[in-house]
This record gives sequence, structure tokens and C-alpha cells, in this order.
Amino acid sequence: MKVIQSADEFKQATSVSNLVVIDFFATWCGPCKMIAPMLEKFSAEYSSFDFYKVDVDELPEIASQYDVTSMPTILFLKDGKEVKRIIGANPSAIKAFLASQA
Repeated sequence: MKVIQSADEFKQATSVSNLVVIDFFATWCGPCKMIAPMLEKFSAEYSSFDFYKVDVDELPEIASQYDVTSMPTILFLKDGKEVKRIIGANPSAIKAFLASQA
């Protein structure tokens, strides 16, 4: 999973037509650390989707733009538009949605 470093990089990554999975996380967030290995596994399992991470402390303007107030928040985007949001470390909900899109 690639960590997005800038607003331009985020825009480029999310402007594609296939499903993009964004993990909004913080380095100090315990549940974020817990779910990170699961997201890595899902990114390998569902390789037709694009997986990225956004550190909310590094890119607060993007977190604000998407109203991310809890970590982790997993956003699913298609054509730059949000199609689903999962708040909290909920690997079964994430996997269920990915499977439904595969």
C-alpha cells in the first residue's frame, strides 16, 4: 500500500475509474496499527483495486475534505466519488465490500 504524500498525488490516485481504497490513518492510532496488516493482505488478494494510505496528520486538508474525523476510516472511491465508507477497524466489513465489488 502506497502512502500518499501530497494533495496532487491524492487527486491523481483517486481520479481513476476502478475502485480505489483509501486508509485514512494516524501513526498514534492503535486500531490503525491493528488493521494495517489486514489491509496489506486485502491489497494482495484484490489486486485489481488500488490501495493507498493517507496520514491525517500529514495531509489534514484531504482528511477535512472527506470529513474524516475518526481513525481508521476506509473510503472506497470510484471515478473520484465516494461509494462506501467504513469507520473503525472492521476487517470483516471491508472484506465483504471488496468481495462484492470483485
